[in-house]
Amino acid sequence: MDILQLIDRLEELFNDAKAVPFTHNVVVDEDRMLELIDQMRIAIPEEVKKAQQLVAQRDRVMAQAQEEANRTLQIARDKADQLAQKDIIAQEAQRRADQILAQARAEAEGVRADADNYVLDTLMQLQDQIAKMSNQVNNGIRMMQEDQMRKVTSASMDVPDKAEK
Repeated sequence: MDILQLIDRLEELFNDAKAVPFTHNVVVDEDRMLELIDQMRIAIPEEVKKAQQLVAQRDRVMAQAQEEANRTLQIARDKADQLAQKDIIAQEAQRRADQILAQARAEAEGVRADADNYVLDTLMQLQDQIAKMSNQVNNGIRMMQEDQMRKVTSASMDVPDKAEK
């Protein structure tokens, strides 16, 4: 399940919670809350797998670019060899081969840079999503801890002192 859907379900659980009168506290279904937390623990590794898939995709794109560059380089070398056999145009062949080689290297570098930018952008978006999730989970934990502290404080104030009786 998508982590964003789990966050929506967590928010829905919070919105469906019953308010404690005269406080900012709510009572949530513990089983549903724990189930959502467990599902989030499972979903986060899925998001990491997606990031790994993006890295693998980038590697495939880079390999294809390298393969294309090697093909272009081989074509350039073959063409240079053919042209070099003719004395009259040997210098022109070398210049053209160098030009094709430089162009192939530039194209390969451009493809690599695009792939790196794509992966970096995607990983940064994933990092932002994980940070937001972590923030929301931390806020939920903090609210639950504050609620528990209020309940403990309230309960200790409600217990009559035996010495007073």
